[in-house]
Amino acid sequence: MIRCSKTLTSVLNFSGDFRTLLANSVKLKWHSTSLLRHATPETFLDSDVLEDAKWDNLYIVDDNNLLRPSLNSKTGLYVLDLIDSGSIEADRTLYNKLLKRCTQLGKLEQGRLVHSHILGSKFRDDIVIQNSIIYMYARCKNLEDARKVFDEMTSKDMVTWTSLITGYAQNERAEDALMLFPLMLRDGLKPNEFTLSSLVKSSALLPSYRDGRQIHACCIKHGCHSNVYVGSSLVDMYARCGYLDEARQIFDKLVNKNEVSWNALIAGYARKDEGEEALSSFLKMQREGFKPTEFTYSSLFCSCSALGSLEQGKWLHAHMIKSGRKLAGFVGNTLLHMYAKAGNIEDAKKVFTRLIKADLVSWNSMLIGYAQHGLGKEAVREFEEMIGVGFEPNDISFLCVLTACSRAGLLNDGKYYFKLMNKYKVQPKVSHYVTMVDLLGRAGFLDEAKKFIEEEMPIEPPAAIWGALLGASKMHKNLEMGAYAAERIFELDPSDSGPHILLANMYASAGRWSEAARIRKLMRESGVKKEPACSWVELGNSVHVFVADDDAHPQKEKIHKMWEELSQKIKEIGYVPDTSHVLLFVDQQEKEAKLQYHSEKLALAFALLNTYPGSTIRIMKNIRICGDCHTAIKYVSLVVKREIILRDKNRFHHFRDGSCSCGDYW
Repeated sequence: MIRCSKTLTSVLNFSGDFRTLLANSVKLKWHSTSLLRHATPETFLDSDVLEDAKWDNLYIVDDNNLLRPSLNSKTGLYVLDLIDSGSIEADRTLYNKLLKRCTQLGKLEQGRLVHSHILGSKFRDDIVIQNSIIYMYARCKNLEDARKVFDEMTSKDMVTWTSLITGYAQNERAEDALMLFPLMLRDGLKPNEFTLSSLVKSSALLPSYRDGRQIHACCIKHGCHSNVYVGSSLVDMYARCGYLDEARQIFDKLVNKNEVSWNALIAGYARKDEGEEALSSFLKMQREGFKPTEFTYSSLFCSCSALGSLEQGKWLHAHMIKSGRKLAGFVGNTLLHMYAKAGNIEDAKKVFTRLIKADLVSWNSMLIGYAQHGLGKEAVREFEEMIGVGFEPNDISFLCVLTACSRAGLLNDGKYYFKLMNKYKVQPKVSHYVTMVDLLGRAGFLDEAKKFIEEEMPIEPPAAIWGALLGASKMHKNLEMGAYAAERIFELDPSDSGPHILLANMYASAGRWSEAARIRKLMRESGVKKEPACSWVELGNSVHVFVADDDAHPQKEKIHKMWEELSQKIKEIGYVPDTSHVLLFVDQQEKEAKLQYHSEKLALAFALLNTYPGSTIRIMKNIRICGDCHTAIKYVSLVVKREIILRDKNRFHHFRDGSCSCGDYW
């Protein structure tokens, strides 16, 4: 930086026009502290000099103001004006500094101005600068201009190819990145670790890992497979493609590991719902002296969300706080989602209010939480507040609020928000149409839902939409409409077991056993299998899983005795077993016996035996809770005076004082 004052000028005996002095006598040279720091008029010689120069302010070179807009708009940037006026001598370092600044700040328009200026200079064919231009365009997500510069280059080096390949990889254009690789080899160039790392990353984005295996072979051929960056990318690629054994083998063979390597492995386990392996790797990571990053915690929170593991999630949250991490960005959002998905909507709200900066993902996560817990009015209020503070809802926002309205029976609100999508130019997707059919069907408007599907939807209805109508038909015991919807599903997706089971159960409930048998025979012939029902309870660091009539648990005798006692108590206050949920052709007494040992009832009895009086009980189930269990658990919550939270396949049920948060609307 150069700064001139009246005292300094007198000491150096400067004379003449100060502007001429800057341009000719001093002739500013580029150096590391360069460009454009503001100086007040008082620091200069005489007012007549300033008048002559016609400068209201003078700017001297400073890194922080490299992209200062032009005063006279000749070039768009003031530093480029200084180059044109001869006040600064342009060289490769200056142009690279400008391009680097545009890249760091994502300033595409300013980058274009610099590129345009370079084209009029002697550096237009300089390969180093051209590489910087490609990298700048790629990081600013303008891959078309990056490719244009690349194609027009008369000569290319490894940095050129790697810059464009990396740009494609970072912008998830995997096929474009991989197509460049054979062209680079044909050009006689050998890939380095950065090239191969980007190619492996691209392979991870493709559904098949065939390309990834070929790139892996190239890594071995060129001796880069043991490089920590390439190795970490390989671990991530195999993990994303679902080959965790291969990912683990590569990870174990890495001589040097870093946080990225560990994160790739932990994230792979988390994506495959292997929570125990993810947590075990996390603990080992710490023992070996590596500190967890935001990515580590985010993956682990996602794993806890999938498993509904609240206790482990709480422990990880405490660990994150002790490590000094703040509730910012994606890690805060995944923590929020974990609490909501694990059944603790109150703590999810606390996390939301403590986020350093809530973004649209944060708001959507809260909306998802309210929808899952059946809190329709809260979701509507949150949605309106989100709009009120300036966030524009996207398709996920609308899906969340529509789902919340559907599960809470808010028919008019749901219709309003579906129409509101047009105002925000959000095009409805299949999921939005499914939710609208579900909203109408749950409210009992089955004919209107059918009309919406066949006459109002602008798309051909897929199986999921007919599935929503089938579910609503079962809810309202409309066998004819259910059969109509089921037949449409059988045509579109014959391998899905859900519709077959729903229709068979509807026939059985109506006493039409021959029709139920026909559907079950169709399932056997088609190889369609029912997912076995199970429920589980997390206790400390252990998860206890139960199936119907479970006799494998070490505490089976105590569990059965506990439920028998509970069953007797709730019958005394009004519980009557609903045998319509036993879809077998047996007598009434046997039907009642079949109801007593459903998996959620056994899980509840176990939890009551092994938790403190007054504490909240949390149960997870892989399919929908049956109607009789729902009624029975309502009565149990009244008898034991405890809150019981059960998460089934679709939503949460909060049982308290003899009632459920769903209002029996499920």
